[in-house]
Amino acid sequence: MAAAAAAAASREENVYLAKLAEQAERYEEMVEFMEKVAAAKGDAEELTAEERNLLSVAYKNVIGARRASWRIVSSIEAKEEGRGNPDHAAAIRAYRCRVEAELASICGGILALLDSRLDIASAELAPTHPIRLGLALNFSVFYYEILNSPDKACSLAKQAFDEAIAELDSLGEESYKDSTLIMQLLRDNLTLWTSDMQDDGVDDIKEATKADDEQ
Repeated sequence: MAAAAAAAASREENVYLAKLAEQAERYEEMVEFMEKVAAAKGDAEELTAEERNLLSVAYKNVIGARRASWRIVSSIEAKEEGRGNPDHAAAIRAYRCRVEAELASICGGILALLDSRLDIASAELAPTHPIRLGLALNFSVFYYEILNSPDKACSLAKQAFDEAIAELDSLGEESYKDSTLIMQLLRDNLTLWTSDMQDDGVDDIKEATKADDEQ
């Protein structure tokens, strides 16, 4: 009993510290506190709705910050290449790879946490659950922007959106706002990415036609 009480007190303290870290915008530490909360749970014990939300917020902000960094670094890399500065471009490229590795590690971390500790992997969460939708959103963006795999990104986003739409009637009031917002983001991304892929296809056809004409 004493050990259980101590464990519960430790979880409560880490939840409190996670909230404190969120207010201070120290999201890496927020992730650490919530990982401790998850680790303290038994194999058959799930996180509460509040704890899941804190975990989701922590990872979303950590990933979001690095995605923003990646965009900035990639933009500067392109400018240096355009200016004919190969040495600078090479240094920036190495730095970009470092950011990409951090992103991959963070995304892998949340999946490992879900699989090994929370027992609420995506297969066991309702398609309309905001954590499941948020994971799909983050991973689809990761595939599109970082790994340059638009087909995989669109497949992930479309599957998540279609599955959520099919069970929209079962969505509870508690998570309705969060879930529908993420669904809207998934749909917006799908529209944008599909349009970009079609434009690229037209460009490829134009290039092929041009090459045939030159021959």
